[in-house]
Amino acid sequence: MFTRASIKFLDDLAANNNRIWFEENRSQYEALVREPALEFISEMSPVLKTFAPHFRADPRKTGGSLMRVFRDTRFSRDKTPYKTNIGIQFRHASGKDVHAPGFYVHIASDECFLAVGCWHPDTDCLARIRDWIACKPEKWFSARDHSSFVEGMVTVR
Repeated sequence: MFTRASIKFLDDLAANNNRIWFEENRSQYEALVREPALEFISEMSPVLKTFAPHFRADPRKTGGSLMRVFRDTRFSRDKTPYKTNIGIQFRHASGKDVHAPGFYVHIASDECFLAVGCWHPDTDCLARIRDWIACKPEKWFSARDHSSFVEGMVTVR
């Protein structure tokens, strides 16, 4: 699983976020980040089935639950090529990409958190979500204000 060395690697990557350094340290990335993440994903599969059977823990190296280390820099001011966190998404079985409903695990030296929901849903999906809330506000408020949800909620700044 993840160790202090995993987090230290992420910090070192942040300090040396360039292709040359990453290629020289790729074996460390594999051993300290990718392999422990894939192990975590595999171990989460049976646990996930107990409370969210329609969500998938997919331990493939690419295309699965582990998010890629490479950043999309095309439209970003920040041109650093690598993410300095571990991102894992357990998405709904019918979802095709990161925009599907899911559970997201974020691991970094400065913050670790679990998020649940949809990230940037497409226009049609967002409209359906908003329509459902507008048509059934009592269900939305009941879920949002439920004591077990509110007690477990942490605000991320």
